[in-house]
Amino acid sequence: MAPSFWGREARLSDGGGGTPVVVKMENPNWSISEMEQEAVPGSPAGLAAGKAGRGKNARQITWVLLLKAHRAAGRLTGAASAALAVAAAARRRVAAGRTDGDAAPGESTALRARFYGCLRLFVVLSMLLLAVEVAAYLQGWHLQMPEMPEMPGQLAMDGLLAVDGLAASAYAGWMRVRLQYIAPPLQFLTNSCVVLFMIQSVDRLVLCLGCLWIKLRGIKPVPIAADKDDVEAGDEDFPMVLVQMPMCNEREVYQQSIGAICALDWPRSNFLVQVLDDSDDATTSALIKEEVEKWQREGVRIVYRHRVIRDGYKAGNLKSAMNCSYVKDYEYVVIFDADFQPQADFLKRAMPHFKGKDDVGLVQARWSFVNNDENLLTRLQNINLCFHFEVEQQVNGAFLNFFGFNGTAGVWRIKALEDSGGWMERTTVEDMDIAVRAHLKGWKFLYLNDVECQCELPESYEAYRKQQHRWHSGPMQLFRLCFVDIIKSKIGFWKKCNLIFLFFLLRKLILPFYSFTLFCVILPMTMFVPEAELPAWVVCYIPATMSIMSILPSPKSFPFIVPYLLFENTMSVTKFNAMISGLFQLGSAYEWVVTKKSGRSSEGDLVALVEKHTVQQQQRVGSAPDLAGLAAKDSSLPKKDAPKKKQKHNRIYRKELALSFLLLTAAARSVLSAQGIHFYFLLFQGVSFLVMGLDLIGEQVE
Repeated sequence: MAPSFWGREARLSDGGGGTPVVVKMENPNWSISEMEQEAVPGSPAGLAAGKAGRGKNARQITWVLLLKAHRAAGRLTGAASAALAVAAAARRRVAAGRTDGDAAPGESTALRARFYGCLRLFVVLSMLLLAVEVAAYLQGWHLQMPEMPEMPGQLAMDGLLAVDGLAASAYAGWMRVRLQYIAPPLQFLTNSCVVLFMIQSVDRLVLCLGCLWIKLRGIKPVPIAADKDDVEAGDEDFPMVLVQMPMCNEREVYQQSIGAICALDWPRSNFLVQVLDDSDDATTSALIKEEVEKWQREGVRIVYRHRVIRDGYKAGNLKSAMNCSYVKDYEYVVIFDADFQPQADFLKRAMPHFKGKDDVGLVQARWSFVNNDENLLTRLQNINLCFHFEVEQQVNGAFLNFFGFNGTAGVWRIKALEDSGGWMERTTVEDMDIAVRAHLKGWKFLYLNDVECQCELPESYEAYRKQQHRWHSGPMQLFRLCFVDIIKSKIGFWKKCNLIFLFFLLRKLILPFYSFTLFCVILPMTMFVPEAELPAWVVCYIPATMSIMSILPSPKSFPFIVPYLLFENTMSVTKFNAMISGLFQLGSAYEWVVTKKSGRSSEGDLVALVEKHTVQQQQRVGSAPDLAGLAAKDSSLPKKDAPKKKQKHNRIYRKELALSFLLLTAAARSVLSAQGIHFYFLLFQGVSFLVMGLDLIGEQVE
């Protein structure tokens, strides 16, 4: 109910009588109920009651409007508070002084500096052009030239020249230069990118149709003679399997992953686990070695290998392990990265697909993610990777028997590795390298969409950014190195075309090129050069359709379709930069940064593993921590003796911020020419770049 003084004020204003008014505060619509006095229509009492009622209605409407204004003011205050919070976070980022220009020791910054310099120059020019256009708009000059059959734009120029003053003449000259020299090449570049965009959209549509066909027809790899009696006959019927686990400073996840691998349901005499440690931290290496020794005492055949000199990164680590003398006793090798946790039946579901198929060199399993709902960044990554595994890998595996090896959760026939030349250290995508070389040798690949292996997604923007740089620079390195080998290979003509035009050019080069050029360069430029047009269907409708198709494999992510579209365009700057560095063999193309893991699922996975395999007592031996005891010990320590947590930080990403200012400036310019859909796209995309540039997405990193 409303406070009592409201009713008193209403009674005093009416002399103590009249119609009582009740304002229901509980109703968000501020509804009013009025009890009218009975009066005979046309009588003096009825006329008086009508006049009083009209007066009361006016006062009621006034109160309602005031209450709604108060409510709107509250909402505006909340929005202002949120904006101030974002501004405060941005101020803290700036005050911290950490930017992506703070390179690590030995890291090349030449390309980064040149690229950022070009963007900075572009931003300055756009702001100058915006100032010119605003001045022209205030003077009433034409912001766009009308199309004329004989001389397009001449009428607007004549109108400007008729105005006295040097400024009008200068603006007319700028319009002439813009029309004759800038608009034609910009329009040509625009049309070229639109064509590439349409080709890539058709490719994505074909992939989606292929996935739909697979679903309708129930197409999937079926093992030959996968009879349960044959599989469980005896240890001699299980092939010898070598399990490799390369890692480097993986302190957060090593324990759960080693435990999951050692729990694989396979005869212990028929598989050997190699823990390949490249850690340069002595404490981490000691913990990993202690964990291996613990499982050795449990009877698991597991060995620990540590390289002092980390040559060749992961490829060098795997190559060194394959040179061991005992490898000749094994027929297959399984690779799991440090954060992967295979199910116990992984080998029993994957290995039968090799039986009776001597031309199959690789069986790849699908990834699933333990932290896909952790934050907005992991949700958007999940959309991308679900499409990759559900559509790209499945369609290529079903119709082409070829796809890019994902580097982990896959089983290789050792003969196929040796026939393809083994692991090479020439690129940062050793998995794609060995897959291409094996394909050129005629080996077939199988993809198992129903066999999943859990892993972890990067939760910070910095870690994800570095991962994407490596994933997009490496393929361009590889394309330079293997182009001649593809041409000279003995595979069929259409397989060569698939490798060159689809696998490399369209999906690894053209996609990041047009995504960055079209939406981050051409679109804002067309706002300042309106003679070059970018149709609305290119800006809105086709990207929205492509986003819907990309999100179909993960239907629960449909509420994030707009953030996903903006996120993909925002990441195009990182992917384009990586693509250029890999294509031209620049210094940053050879950078390898291990993706930071959080190990959020470590405790839960260990508990599940303990319950399943009944090794509670053994889990307290060796390096496995007594979680309850450690927690009690930490709580008993004085505050001054308690271990201090590592401070986390965020970085400012200058390229993203520069593009944010560019897009927001172009959005302001689009308001002058009343280009609605372009304005909204530029505005939201500029805000997206601003959020990424200030590192306001994902978790902080240590």
